[in-house]
Amino acid sequence: MSLKSLAAAIALLTALPVNAITNGVGELPVMGYNAWNAFACNVNETLMIETAQYMVSYGLLDVGYNHVNLDDCWAMKNRSSTGEVVSDTTRFPDMKNMTDQLHALGFQAGIYSDSGWFTCAGYPGSYSHELQDAMTFQSWGFDFLKYDNCAIPFDDVIREGIVGKYQRMADALATVAKTTGTTFIFSLCEWGWNQVWLWGASMSHSWRIDGDIGPYWDSLASIINSASFITQATNYYGRNDLDMLEIGNGNLTYDESKSHFTAWALVKAPLLIGTSLATLSQQNIDILKNTEIIAINQDPVVGTSISPFRWGINADWTFNTTFPAQYWSGPSENGTVFMLLNTLNEPADMFFNLTESPWIRAGREYAVRDLWTHTDNGTAIRNFTAYDVPAHGVVALLLKDAGNEPYGLEPPCAGAALSQCTAENGTSYANA
Repeated sequence: MSLKSLAAAIALLTALPVNAITNGVGELPVMGYNAWNAFACNVNETLMIETAQYMVSYGLLDVGYNHVNLDDCWAMKNRSSTGEVVSDTTRFPDMKNMTDQLHALGFQAGIYSDSGWFTCAGYPGSYSHELQDAMTFQSWGFDFLKYDNCAIPFDDVIREGIVGKYQRMADALATVAKTTGTTFIFSLCEWGWNQVWLWGASMSHSWRIDGDIGPYWDSLASIINSASFITQATNYYGRNDLDMLEIGNGNLTYDESKSHFTAWALVKAPLLIGTSLATLSQQNIDILKNTEIIAINQDPVVGTSISPFRWGINADWTFNTTFPAQYWSGPSENGTVFMLLNTLNEPADMFFNLTESPWIRAGREYAVRDLWTHTDNGTAIRNFTAYDVPAHGVVALLLKDAGNEPYGLEPPCAGAALSQCTAENGTSYANA
């Protein structure tokens, strides 16, 4: 953009109140693709377009994966003489042409920058160029911005904490929306620093809660552990981000990949595929296309995350990066969702009383739907047992109210209520 246009935008920035989060986009978790986990800096326009074409041919676009996002390394190492960030002239010779092609295929287009002097790979960051870069990204046709946390300026330069550092770009994006009509989805990549789950929703649509993910079970378990303590931060328009998906990468087993996808989807995290689609197996495509799991992630009625109701092998509220919480539940448009996560290294039976979940009504029975086998599995009364859950495997259930439980069941109270179970005349049935 020209210096004259930039000056006009800056004038508007100082004149208009800004609130980046109430811009009408990002109500539901983003689904799509990010190139970093598979390709790191080895990216170009051809790769991004081919990836989008694979997403169409595999049916991924049809089930909701409608973003294709660049990560780091798309730029030249130096800005222009007028301070503009410049795309790599060989690998990305015409950003607008690329985003036009993505839009024509039915996708939104995402780009990456950093809140510091440089990106994590050493390319120009957006610090002190926030509005200029935001206007450039808009002119190139992007709809989404991932914003990293490297190369932080000295304290006596920035004179801000992390909130203020990220607010600078949030304000810039709000100004872009007011001046151009383009509303960006804004994704913070601050690695869980400074309790972002307390303030991220004031300026962004998602925020990373932990360090970078890796394609192995210990990394997945550690991130699930982190998420288990802050689930209440997620709702419509703002959510915990557990990082990009690793399905198709490393040596994850089939059951670990299912657990990975289930946990990310049901906590309502963004679902960004991060593998080479050219070599993705049909088995992994089927995991990514589980529409019953996706429906929970994209629930139009309930925006909140599932949460643990029992930690399982550990005492409740135990912080354990190897063995995170095992028993989770939450409300949804069509019933109560349960996730049973076997964190052990061998198969295990997993039992719970229905009313351990706060979303289950006492005295009722529930129809059981398995979201991975896609079968209706009878009725649960008071409790449920999943047998022989594989090591690092998962069971995902949708329980729907099916009416009153049978008359005359003993004891008269189930679960934790039994300790205070009392008749109207005062007779105690505690621990009957």
